Amino acid sequence: MHLTDDDFFKTIKSTPLISIDLVISDSSERYLLGLRKNRPAADHWFVLGGRIKKGESISNAFKRVAENELGVTLQCSEAKFIGVYEHFYKDSFYDVMTPTHYVVLAYSIELVGDVNSFSVAQHSKYKWFDIVELLASPDVHQYTKNYFLDKGLEVNENSSFF
Repeated sequence: MHLTDDDFFKTIKSTPLISIDLVISDSSERYLLGLRKNRPAADHWFVLGGRIKKGESISNAFKRVAENELGVTLQCSEAKFIGVYEHFYKDSFYDVMTPTHYVVLAYSIELVGDVNSFSVAQHSKYKWFDIVELLASPDVHQYTKNYFLDKGLEVNENSSFF
């Protein structure tokens, strides 16, 4: 179902959005983040993700988000479910005065092979972070860090989080 901009804005003002976040790793246990262009979380490094649309299954949303953000096909059945998270923002895509509430389904998946066609719609650039760098960087959004901190694991060079 496609909402008009006005209807989507009313939805943001009155209800939580449900989204999927992809915690993408490579074979070297680095994690892919994008530098967000848009509110909320503008100018922060963040995992890739997107909302689930009305009438869209989680599996189809997962596949669509991966294709839109990465230009590759990933299947939800190949990912590991991490958990449910909540993200509260003081602003929204539309303006700085309207708060946004997301209920986030987080999944981890390893990306095999090269990715050459990252989308620039939501992120101005992409970078692979090792876990130490990710957790130490003030430019990585706290909500992204929470996916790693909630595991309660000691961070060291040999840590495998997911």
